[in-house]
Formats: sequence, structure tokens, C-alpha cells
Amino acid sequence: MTDPIDRMIDEALDAEERELLRQIGEEPGYFTQIWELFDGRLGWVSWVMMFWQTVLFIAAVYCAVQFFQAGETLEALRWGMPSAVLLITAGMLKLALWPSLQTNRVLRELKRLELQIARANARG
Repeated sequence: MTDPIDRMIDEALDAEERELLRQIGEEPGYFTQIWELFDGRLGWVSWVMMFWQTVLFIAAVYCAVQFFQAGETLEALRWGMPSAVLLITAGMLKLALWPSLQTNRVLRELKRLELQIARANARG
């Protein structure tokens, strides 16, 4: 905790609350957060998006190989444009999952706040 606000919050908590928050643990790592996207009720949506992203990427690589093997300019354009469009679309599908990562982080913090509020209400 390097943020001064985090230090002030930690000082305001009593020892029992600090221990409870330590048991909850730190925020999971990036790859753990990514794998969490594939769990739960909407995990199937992430799986479908990643499947189609992979298909589009493979198709883009195939078109790119054909582009570099093309002997004429018109033939190169016929392979190059689809390759570029497929790569951009595959990238957009992958980037569409990033807002879900942020949403999960915010929800995790809200749950911690709810826990602290519930404990404060139980005490007084």
C-alpha cells in the first residue's frame, strides 16, 4: 500500500478488520482475473468470443500468407485487405473483454466495502 489514502484507511481499521481483509487477500493477478472471465453465468459468452477471435485470427494469418506470396498487385490487394480487416476484428473481439475485467475489479472492491459496512453496523 503506497497510496496515502490506503494508509489512512488501514490506520482507521481495528486489528480484527485488518486480519479479515488480509484473509480476503490482495487483488488477484492479471492472468487470474482473465481466467475469472470464463467462469460464472456469463462465462460462456467469453468462451464464444474467444473461439471466434481465434478463428478470425487464423483466417487473417492465412490471408496474410497469401498476401506475401502474391505475384501481382491486384492479387496482393485481394488478400491483404481481408487480412487487415480480420486482424482488426479479432483484436476488437479480444479488447471487448477488457471492460469485464474492470467491472469484476469494481465489484470485488464493492464487496469489501459492504463487508466493512456490515461489520461497522454490527458493532454499533
